[in-house]
Amino acid sequence: MLDSSFYKKTDEIIEHYGRSQSSLIPIIQDIQNEYRYLPPELLSYVAKELHINEAKAYSVATFYENFSFEAKGKYIIKVCDGTACHVRKSTSVLERLYKELELSKEKSTTDDMLFTLETVSCLGACGLAPVLTVNDKVHPAMTPDKVSELIKELRGECQ
Repeated sequence: MLDSSFYKKTDEIIEHYGRSQSSLIPIIQDIQNEYRYLPPELLSYVAKELHINEAKAYSVATFYENFSFEAKGKYIIKVCDGTACHVRKSTSVLERLYKELELSKEKSTTDDMLFTLETVSCLGACGLAPVLTVNDKVHPAMTPDKVSELIKELRGECQ
């Protein structure tokens, strides 16, 4: 159960875009930007407020890959596993991240909600391979040692 501040913020977002059905996507994008995920309770609330069938709202949110119903960490790390990155050893970068963050393919977010680790098919930065992003900031020519330094640096920001 979400506290009332979530609904208050959602009301502000809805008011910004208006209550038309065509506002669904920008509204849920802003909600996800605010909380780093799309709380299912808020999607249901938005559907009700926009007079949209809840099933339709869910079908829109599940159609687009960028929407997530699971809470994500403060730092969302996306590791490219496209051809150029894979050939340039992105797998060893990913393995180091799994080890450093104590994550796996089954568990993608750290218990302290600091990091979420995802793999993506392509980040569109093939000339910088292997590449990863942290909250959409590109980190080029990554190596396992650079990953360790990056994680240490990010953890230091939180202290």
